[in-house]
Amino acid sequence: MKTRLHHVQQHRLAMPGLEAMSLVTEQSFPRHSHDQFGIGIFTQGAQRSWSHLGKIEAAAGNIIMVNPGEMHDGIPLNGPRSWQMIYLDPERVAAEFQGAIKAEDILLRPVVEDPQLRGLMLRLFSEIVASAPENTAVEEALLLCLMRVSRYHLCARRPDKSGPPSIALARQYLDDAPEEKISLEELATLCGLSRFQLIRGFARETGITPHAYLVQARLRLARRLLAEGHSPADTAFMAGFADQSHLTRAFQRQFAMTPGSYQASR
Repeated sequence: MKTRLHHVQQHRLAMPGLEAMSLVTEQSFPRHSHDQFGIGIFTQGAQRSWSHLGKIEAAAGNIIMVNPGEMHDGIPLNGPRSWQMIYLDPERVAAEFQGAIKAEDILLRPVVEDPQLRGLMLRLFSEIVASAPENTAVEEALLLCLMRVSRYHLCARRPDKSGPPSIALARQYLDDAPEEKISLEELATLCGLSRFQLIRGFARETGITPHAYLVQARLRLARRLLAEGHSPADTAFMAGFADQSHLTRAFQRQFAMTPGSYQASR
């Protein structure tokens, strides 16, 4: 059986609120979301993704952008693709622009063709991957990128997508206590719905099922715990996974790396 190409590098940065990674992979990524703004540059190949604007495609040279909490996926087109991504905490973005751009603002376009921004992103990653990256150089390159990206943002709160009160209640429960064990029947009863109504309504509002959403919430919790220094085994237990291998499979499927690799890069 042919081994599928998959390589990911998480770049170590001494800058709070900023993460960076480079990927070359044939792997498909299921629908998921991040807590941060994501901005990246495709350097080779192409992929099709689901976004807030529907299905979109990105190819070499394109800039891709994703909002915090926005569901998206990634499916390779005709072979492996490579790209480089930065992830920024919304609070850091708001601080950089001194309130001119707020944490609640949205990036309007998931894919753009912008030669100037492409050059700025390539410069940023040349600083990030330097053998001894200087924070000042990275900071300057990042700010230049954000200044250019700002033309694609909307100064408005993201639309409330919590949906009907019953679905909003289900989302709130899963967000607030992802480590808790709860059956579909129990969640439906809590929301005053049948299981069928819950699954149908939840998928309509979020794009994924309640269980897939729960796994997302657990993975977000797991990332925070790993960043705080908890071992992968302890993290699996604290985040509600059955065991460490269950955490590892889910983590690698979404983030393209193992919990141990993610922690080592911090």
